[in-house]
This record gives sequence, C-alpha cells and structure tokens, in this order.
Amino acid sequence: MVATGAIAILGGGTAAAVPVAAAAIRMIPASEGHILSMGNLAAPPTTADCEATYHIACYQPFQVRRAYDLQPLYAQGVEGQGETIVVVDAFGSPTIREDLARFDQDFGLPAPPSFQVVQPEGPVPSCGYDPFGASDCYGWGTETSLDVEWAHTMAPDANIVLVETPTSETEGLQGFPDIVAAENWVVDHHIGDVITQSFGATEQTFSSPAQIYGLRSAYFNAAANGVTVLAASGDQGSTDYLSTSTCCYATRAIDWPSSDPLVTAVGGTQLHLNAYGGQIAPASVWNDSSTTIGIPGPAYTWGAGGGGLSTVFSRPAFQNGVASVVGNSRGTPDIAMSAAVNGAVDFFQSTAYYYVGGVRTEFQGGWSIVGGTSEASPLFSGIVALADQEAGHSLGYINPELYALAEHGGDNGIVPITSGNNTFTFCIAADVESNDECESSSDLRTVPGFQADGSFSDATGWGTVDAAQFVPALARG
Repeated sequence: MVATGAIAILGGGTAAAVPVAAAAIRMIPASEGHILSMGNLAAPPTTADCEATYHIACYQPFQVRRAYDLQPLYAQGVEGQGETIVVVDAFGSPTIREDLARFDQDFGLPAPPSFQVVQPEGPVPSCGYDPFGASDCYGWGTETSLDVEWAHTMAPDANIVLVETPTSETEGLQGFPDIVAAENWVVDHHIGDVITQSFGATEQTFSSPAQIYGLRSAYFNAAANGVTVLAASGDQGSTDYLSTSTCCYATRAIDWPSSDPLVTAVGGTQLHLNAYGGQIAPASVWNDSSTTIGIPGPAYTWGAGGGGLSTVFSRPAFQNGVASVVGNSRGTPDIAMSAAVNGAVDFFQSTAYYYVGGVRTEFQGGWSIVGGTSEASPLFSGIVALADQEAGHSLGYINPELYALAEHGGDNGIVPITSGNNTFTFCIAADVESNDECESSSDLRTVPGFQADGSFSDATGWGTVDAAQFVPALARG
C-alpha cells in the first residue's frame, strides 16, 4: 500500500480459507487498506486534528452516537443490558483487553459488564514469534481492536464475546471451515444474540457455488436459533479482490458471507459531521478518492462501500419487493453505516504495523483512525443489541423484518441515502501490500457501480438508520 508524507497506511490481516481447485481462497478483512496511522498518538485525534493535518474528517464516539441519534435510547436505559455481541476474528489480539480499557478510559465509556475471549477451535498462534511473517496476525489485531471498541461504543452495556480462530495463510486450507465451526459453537452454546463479521472472500474466488453452500451451516443454525448474523459488505465498491489478494476483478463482484441471504449485509456510508456530531450534510455513499487522502498521481478509488448482485444466490423472498433493482439475484447490502476514511473513527491498538514507502514497520501503542465496512458491521451489531433489549428477546434472523419495515414506510427510522455511488476505479494489478502508485490514467480500470437514489440500491441497501426510531420499530416487529 502507498504512504505519502506523514500518512501511513496500515495493512489488514489475511488468512487462508477453503480448498479450491487451484490456489486457496484468501479471507480479507473488510478494513484492508483503509486504515490511516497518525503516528503513535498519546490521545485520540479530534476532527480538527484530522482536518488540519490530513484534510479529512475523523470522529470520536460522542459524534457517531449523536449522528445515529442514540442518546434518546440511552436516556431510557436502552444501552444493551442483558444482550451479548459476538465478534469473530482470525487470530484476535493479545492486547485487546488493554486496548478496550484504554479506549474506554480516554472516551469516558463504561467497561462492558462482561468481556470474554474464547478460542473454540484451539489456541491462536502468537504474533510475537514472527511479527512480519506470513501469518499477518498483526493486521488482524487491528481488525479486532476496531470491531470490539466500536461494537461497545454503540451498545455500552452489552456483553462482548470475542471469538478468535487459529487461521493463517501458512496453515493451508483451514480458514473458513474454522470460522464456520467456531460460529456453530457460538450458536450451539447460546453464547450471544448477534454475531458481527468483518471479513469476506469474493464469490468468484470459490471453485463453485457448491463450495459456498458447504460453508453455510452456521448461518442456518443461527437463523433456527434466534441469532442475528451480520457481515461487512467489503471495501472495493462494485468489484472485489482477486484470489491473490490483488485488486480487483474487471467486472462487478461481491463478497461472501455478506452475499448470503441468511446474513444481513452492512454496507458503507460517509458521515458529514461537525465537531459536535451535528450533521452538516446528509450521509452519502462511501466512495473515497485517493486524492482526498493525499496520494499523488491520477485519482482512483481508495475505498468504497461494497455492493452488487450475487452470482451464487438467487433473489430471496424478502427481496421480492425490490425485484426491479436486484432482478433474479440476491442484492447487497441490506443496510449501511459509517465506513468512509474521510470520516474515519478513532481506535486504539497497543501493537500494530504500518507501511511507509512500501516498508512495513512495527509500532508499539497508539491512536489511529480507521475506515471501511469493518467499522460498519460492528456499529450495526450495537444497534441490533439495543433492539434486542427493547424487544425483550433476541430478534434473530432480521432480514425479512428489515425489508418489511422499509417497504411499509412510516416512522421506521430508516434514513434513505440520496447521493453517491460505489463505482470503483483501481490501479491495474496493484499489490495490496505495496500498492504501487498509479503513474497515469492508463494504469486505471473502472468498474461501474450503483447509484443511491433515495430508495433501495445496491450501493447502500435501504440506507442508514436513526436509532431512536429504528430500534423500537425493529423491536416491535
């Protein structure tokens, strides 16, 4: 990945997935390539800090909470009490407890009532033995800090369970089967009410649809047992990574598991807020340009909310009302939350790495900012936990109810997105680790995306939410 000036772009983790006819599929956290390091900062950066130094916005918990109108719910005691959010990540992070404690301390948040770390598929490897090796578990540490800290931000009184799996590119063909087994364990042991996943693999990288069908057992299990499953829709807009983790397919493509009809796909928006969290413009489709974050050369897409039409799954019944948009295919995303780098959120991680001039360097401790649908999925997991509390029970498989709410209208708390698209322009054959700079427009390729128009779209689904209205509406069913 590219870094210019003082901005360093961190890498996200990758892990092996399932057997294919040729190479193994690589599981990509949805935040890959969309994390900006502002250095080893002792304090979380403010919006003014980010705007002055990097000419982009960044936000803290109080701003994001106001943007989603959470305070009326908190004032009524709806903060996630009695609910449990399950975060699933490969490797996890050995410092996640300390990271969450620091995040809470600096932002004045309460600790969750319970925070457990479990490894149902066995111990995860230590990053310490090979911090710059192929296992890449430092990148997954970044993912873990983001997921846990921001799920907790939205539902501060919900319990958190972090499920870590021992997956690595160097371990062969373990990745997705390990994830599925761990999630089945979560459901079978009644561990939590909502599962958030910030990873995926492009549908086209699987050897056949049958290979995906063979990995769905946890989602059937969750739907049958009242557990909501969410997944980030990806960060490459209308396309997605190749199996080699290079960007990208020259045609439209989307991720699994977010494409699965049993999963609620969470796409990306850009918030436009002032220093107090007030809205200065309506949220739009997340679509960051490389020039926005200071990368020289011709403009290409730094990141955009994943969305489009599945080549594996046909249109589910809950999408019959949007058949004019999705045709005969499953369309994603279903809903969208904050994901833009220009509008990133603060997070704390004790140990990570970043890239400067293509060289990976470790740093110990610091505040950074992050964007990507890796942010969006845990944000929405907090919203679901609040709705579970309001309902007095786990809502489970929410897609049919979500679409029914949107189609019936009224005070449902669903906020349409009326501007932006997820068209994706990328450097041909760019390496996601070093991301060689584009030198001219001839190095670029564009995959046309989908336009937000105030109704359902394959850019942001139904839109985003006003939680004060959406939570009780979803809870009522």
